[in-house]
Amino acid sequence: MINRIKFSVIALLLPGMLYAQNTKNLSLSEAIQLGIENSKNLKRSQNKIDAAINQLSIAKDAKLPSAQASFLYTHAEIPTNQLVIGGADPINLPKRADAFVGTASIKELIYGGGKLKYAEESTRLLTQVATLDADKDKEEISYAVINTYFSLYKIIQSKKVVAQNLESIAGQLKQAERFFSQGIVTKNDVLRFQLQQANVTLTEMEIENNRKILNYNLDVLLGINEDTELLPADPNEHLEGLPSLNSYMDAAFANRQELKQFDIRNKVADVNIKSVKANTLPTVGIGADLYYINPGGSFIPASHQFLVPMTLGANVSWNIGTLWTNKHKVTDARIQQKDIELQKDIFSDQVKTEVNRNYQNYQLSVNKIKVLETSIAQATENDKLLASKYKNNVASAIDRIDAETLLYQAKINLELAKADAGLAYYTLLKSTGKISQ
Repeated sequence: MINRIKFSVIALLLPGMLYAQNTKNLSLSEAIQLGIENSKNLKRSQNKIDAAINQLSIAKDAKLPSAQASFLYTHAEIPTNQLVIGGADPINLPKRADAFVGTASIKELIYGGGKLKYAEESTRLLTQVATLDADKDKEEISYAVINTYFSLYKIIQSKKVVAQNLESIAGQLKQAERFFSQGIVTKNDVLRFQLQQANVTLTEMEIENNRKILNYNLDVLLGINEDTELLPADPNEHLEGLPSLNSYMDAAFANRQELKQFDIRNKVADVNIKSVKANTLPTVGIGADLYYINPGGSFIPASHQFLVPMTLGANVSWNIGTLWTNKHKVTDARIQQKDIELQKDIFSDQVKTEVNRNYQNYQLSVNKIKVLETSIAQATENDKLLASKYKNNVASAIDRIDAETLLYQAKINLELAKADAGLAYYTLLKSTGKISQ
């Protein structure tokens, strides 16, 4: 009996325990951190940085000396091994012969017009571009998390208001049923409250369905168990006041990764021009070669039966034709650099319009909150007035329902406006290139 009681208690507590395990209170900063840590896109961005760093190492390796070594063995069969030239005595050759030949060489480019230096510098700059790409992806992931977080918060707040509405309707329905039993109102009044209750219940079902969808999407973004029910905190409690538009403009031109990338790509284009110009310069190299010649046939020859000559050399080469054929390549490189400068100018204008638009949208969101707060006060007063009139059988059920609907719709609109203002603030920060400021 005792064991059965224990089992029953565990059975009753288990759903609550499981619910607690799958529910997570989550602040906005925690959500952003989780999204960054578990983002597959950011891991891919890091892989691109690693690839760029490796390309830089390859460019540095090109400055190292090159070395080669080879070893050759040959065997010859000589069927006609006697050679007679003119009237001289015949020359008798062996019927077969073996030979071993080995070579080893090392070469280094002393001067190549600076092309190796320019290649290394260009690769180093492109590594910085890859790093900025990763920073930009980090901002995009952060904003995606923020956007979904605010959407989930709006749904949950709307659900709370709808729950309050349903509770109020239930009270109104009981009152209408009591008035009907007393003969104060008609059956039609009771039916109207029942219809309102059904409509609000359908709204609640739709809100819950949307909440599940957004909750799942945020779980995936954060890289956590998809069954986790997230409870977002109020994301607006730490919002800062709004500085001037110029301060956000300055921040955008200082922080936007795309503008920094244009600057770096302009430097890459400048290095490319220098590299193309280097085609007209001569190259200088040095080298050393070691030979091993063993015609004796045995792998390890006796003394004085093999040769080991060594050579040292230097070479200077100059493709003089590039003095008149290279100028159009230089012009092409300069045109490419000019195009980068024009792209930056165009993007700069886009940044200005984007920051201004987001700044104005945030101001509009804040002003909406003030208007809605006033409308709630008015709707609350109107609801109290109609409730009193309906109780005294002065107002109809329709008037009572309309007043209550206006009140709860105003409450929902206020919660949505607050969340929209918070999202507008982070959208403004995103347009400056740095969400966390």
